[in-house]
Amino acid sequence: MTVEHEHSDFRMRSRRTKSVTRAEEIQKAEQKVRRSQPDKPCHRPRDSLFSWSSGFDNFTGFVNWGFLLLGIGGIRLLLENFIKYGIRVDPWQWFLFLSGKNDGGEEYPSLLLICYSTLPVSFCLVIEKGLSVDIIAHSTGMVFHVINLVVMVLMPMVVIHVKDSGISLVGAMYVCMLYAILFLKLWSYVQVNMWCRLSSRKKTTQGRMRRQLSYNNLQSSGTQQSASDVTDMEHDINDRGSALVQYPDNLNVADLYYYILAPTLCYELNFPRTQRIRKRFLIKRILEVVVGCQVVMSLFQQWMIPSVKNSLIPFSNMDVAKASERLLKLAIPNHLIWLCFFYLIFHSFLNLLGELLHFADRNFYCDWWNANNIDTFWRTWNMLVHRWAVRHLYIPIVEMGYSKNTASVTVFFISAFFHEYLVSVPLKTFKIWAFMGMMGQIPLSVLSKMVERYAGARWGNIVVWASLIIGQPLCIMMYYHDYVVTHFGETLIEDYSVV
Repeated sequence: MTVEHEHSDFRMRSRRTKSVTRAEEIQKAEQKVRRSQPDKPCHRPRDSLFSWSSGFDNFTGFVNWGFLLLGIGGIRLLLENFIKYGIRVDPWQWFLFLSGKNDGGEEYPSLLLICYSTLPVSFCLVIEKGLSVDIIAHSTGMVFHVINLVVMVLMPMVVIHVKDSGISLVGAMYVCMLYAILFLKLWSYVQVNMWCRLSSRKKTTQGRMRRQLSYNNLQSSGTQQSASDVTDMEHDINDRGSALVQYPDNLNVADLYYYILAPTLCYELNFPRTQRIRKRFLIKRILEVVVGCQVVMSLFQQWMIPSVKNSLIPFSNMDVAKASERLLKLAIPNHLIWLCFFYLIFHSFLNLLGELLHFADRNFYCDWWNANNIDTFWRTWNMLVHRWAVRHLYIPIVEMGYSKNTASVTVFFISAFFHEYLVSVPLKTFKIWAFMGMMGQIPLSVLSKMVERYAGARWGNIVVWASLIIGQPLCIMMYYHDYVVTHFGETLIEDYSVV
């Protein structure tokens, strides 16, 4: 029965193929006859270009039109900003702000915290030294490491809260960023050394057994040539292995501080290195950092600050229409500055640092701009953090027996904590907006995947861009409102909304 059914299907497909071929032959014959007519025909069956069935996909002109229209709109906003606020770019104000002379004291607690950051790094190295020579037990050493890392993270929070009027905003932001990076780096340092230590002890035990077996086999064979071959092979292995740093030879100050300065959050005993410094490449990155910083500071002064201040009263009064208009107005300068920051940090500065340190792995970001869902975006835009999260958090949690969803939620939770840490601590305004924004990426990721599945990859990419353009200015408006209310009171909201 099955054979007959397959045979009938084959005959039907063969008949359809012949029918299609015959139809094409008839159509070609009609076209040939039609062209031979004396009325000089110019029409043939065709679809309009905007129809999906036409197969036309070259819209380069519309892309150029879109960029031109976007440029004209940007120039109009720039002229409107100059007419309304004048030239607000003032390098001296940036100097006062960055130096903290306006709101900082003479004690410079930021510099003291930066100097103090060397203590937990040194303490971590001392603990690892003790663990490597079995002076400190494994469980005791892990307790010391946990205490060291927790105290390190809490130190900026305590100092900034106590020195309420003696630390500048920029100083506090830099210190919090420094301590967050050190936390991730030292976590990786401790975990990798633990892997090496356990592997070394396992190899030592297996090596003793293997040497005993090899000795017995060599004695039983009685072949001198085989013994010399084994000796030569061990010699070659030792020669090749001597070029690589082995545990615990990596436990020294130079190795640790190279890792602290290197543009990575994941520790290795042997980082890939470049042979030389490319001077032309280095000069380009230096110029990009210098010029880019000036552009970002100018955009802040001229465009960002007025937009943030103008959004304060509508947002405070919960005027939905005006607050939405201010949100969209703030979205443009905020997004431009975010893109500039991305290029400055992840391309210019990290490549500059990598070139100076001969660090060869420059995969700091992937094509996040093509991400079709939120999950892909978070896996591609910051490869330093993504690589750390997968290597030191996600995979260990899965290997402990937990589900992948639990591991993913844990990764987002840690990321949400540090996002809130980097915003609330410098502002001394302890809210949960950044934390909730990061945790909200989980349902947004599910939503974006549904959009990608049912509406196509392009609409999924649009959801990603919309979340970036709208989400960040909304968070800025909430934090600026809470910062003014917390530190100056609701009665002074109007004073801090004046440009």
